[in-house]
Amino acid sequence: MYLHRDSSGPQRPISLKAVGIVLLCLVVVLCGLFVLAFPLSNPLKEGKIIESFHAHRPVFERLRDMLQEDKNLLRVADWGVDTTSSGPHRVQEGADFPINRYNEYLTLLGQIGARGAFRGRGEHPELIGVLMWASGWAGNTRHVEICWIDHEPTNQVSDLDAYYRTPKPRLPVFRHIEGNWYLLVD
Repeated sequence: MYLHRDSSGPQRPISLKAVGIVLLCLVVVLCGLFVLAFPLSNPLKEGKIIESFHAHRPVFERLRDMLQEDKNLLRVADWGVDTTSSGPHRVQEGADFPINRYNEYLTLLGQIGARGAFRGRGEHPELIGVLMWASGWAGNTRHVEICWIDHEPTNQVSDLDAYYRTPKPRLPVFRHIEGNWYLLVD
């Protein structure tokens, strides 16, 4: 039992009920903070993403071209870059990735409302993508990406709504947009 001493007299016990109320309030506050920090939302509708792709196709193609040119780049987002030579880091003047190029990426990503972009390793990556939406935490994060792929993937679906109704865990799938452009969802 906890003891409480006020200035006017002897020690008196704090009730277990008071301790329970304090702990319950603490749990409620922590749960509220967790919900604010990690909001769960439904993925973007496939029609809206495809419509956005068509409306901003030159931006997606510019991002694809840049990602093909920047062979040491793996990922780029507002937090910085991940490169083959130094791993994830903030971009600074004089670093291994030009700050002007980084700012161009951020401008393009902002124009399409994307969260980041990525490329596979090597001279000619088979997969280049733009992260349009993500939700979740740790091993339970879901993503929606618009990707350019140098070959037709085998794991394609024709309807993402049907895919979202399948039982978890789900394997990543592609939904064809046009040409070598696909939606990649998991």
